[in-house]
Amino acid sequence: MKANTLVPLLGLSTAAAAAAVPSSSKTPFGYASGSKESIANLKDKIDNVVWILLENRSFDNILGGVKRKGLDNVVNNGPFCYPQNVSDPSSTQRCSVYKDFDSVKHDPDHSITGYNMELYGTYQPSDAAIRNGTLKPSMNGFVQQQLVHHEGMDPKVATEEVMGYYSEDEIPTLVNLVDDFTTFNYWHSCIPGPTNPNRLCAISGTSDGHGENDNSFDVSGVDISSIFQVASEQGISWKNYDGTNGDFLPDSLFFNWTAENAQSSVVPLENFYQDAYLGLLPQLSYINPSCCDLDTNSMHPSGNVSFGQVLIKQVYDAVRTGPQWNKTLVLLTFDETGGFYDHVEPPLAVRPDNKTYVETAADGSEYTFTFDRLGGRMPTWLISPYTPKGHIENFGVDPVTGKSTSYSATSVLKTLGYLWDLEDFTPRVEHSPAFDHLIGPKIRSSPKTLANPHTFPDAV
Repeated sequence: MKANTLVPLLGLSTAAAAAAVPSSSKTPFGYASGSKESIANLKDKIDNVVWILLENRSFDNILGGVKRKGLDNVVNNGPFCYPQNVSDPSSTQRCSVYKDFDSVKHDPDHSITGYNMELYGTYQPSDAAIRNGTLKPSMNGFVQQQLVHHEGMDPKVATEEVMGYYSEDEIPTLVNLVDDFTTFNYWHSCIPGPTNPNRLCAISGTSDGHGENDNSFDVSGVDISSIFQVASEQGISWKNYDGTNGDFLPDSLFFNWTAENAQSSVVPLENFYQDAYLGLLPQLSYINPSCCDLDTNSMHPSGNVSFGQVLIKQVYDAVRTGPQWNKTLVLLTFDETGGFYDHVEPPLAVRPDNKTYVETAADGSEYTFTFDRLGGRMPTWLISPYTPKGHIENFGVDPVTGKSTSYSATSVLKTLGYLWDLEDFTPRVEHSPAFDHLIGPKIRSSPKTLANPHTFPDAV
């Protein structure tokens, strides 16, 4: 058993492992990210980008059971075990475990202070110690916080829910993506916090001081710029394909600018399929899935993993068999890890602005977050006939420092900036590694359809 294992590569911490990976020419096609040659190739090969943001799953949760060389996951590098009570090392050990919950009933805590407990074993980690490197994430509080968040839970069930992972047979559509396209080993959310601030950061380069799903997201009350506004100002076509079914606003309508100027670019999700099959996709297609209960397809608890795979297959099959496939790049990722366990420690990050957020933790203490570290690690795929087949991408390169570093949600904005000549939205985006170098010079064959998903034996 491996206890408190935080090593993504060669027994090193995340930061040390990243530093150990040379930022030179060891890329699939020999391109250096951000180079003149790489950007020119990206612009030549890609006209359309499809961006799908699913909900609230970690890398180890979704891909923990996939036995492919190079994946930094549970079956390759685990299991990982921690005491049930972080203050009592002699308490029952709880380990990462295979468990086929198609639908997780008890949504894990994914507040900022909840993440503090999950990552550091305390609601009040020392920010100074985190910044100077003397305090590293212990990753040991996931089960304990699940038991706090859902009082009276059976600890065994709590472990199975937050530290469970899926078998290859349960996620055939996703295994298909791993085998045929590019999977990122180290791709993190913008912040260790909940959905809407992470989605805001992904499309604006900052969560603008938002640390919870506050009312502003429900009334188009966000007044900063976004990829949607900038695209419109630069003459770049876009649509937000809205699968929320009216339960909440799609991401582009977080912003008052969109509500006032671009309502016509927000269309029903079913329009995506007609546009893909008919070759009418805009330059940027942004897809909001449904959320968050049973019969939704974002994978957010208690939504089903099998239903999320159906959405992925539908999107892929429509684009793949449509006339724009040869010029399209599909980016499939999640918004945050949703309180699910992952063994890789989230790294520090450049602050996007000077905003802070104050939250009261479950124990009544107050914590101030300064948006200077990333959230958990999420499954992410780059899907295109120009991506390397079956490639596992490890670390990218900080364009400012030249150092190897983890990818994150704002890597999309950095790459779109290269594609469409956009200025960096924030300092966070400026320092984000791009993935332009993962687009090759020659088209290759790819499956016309993805594997069919199926219900789980014990699906609820």
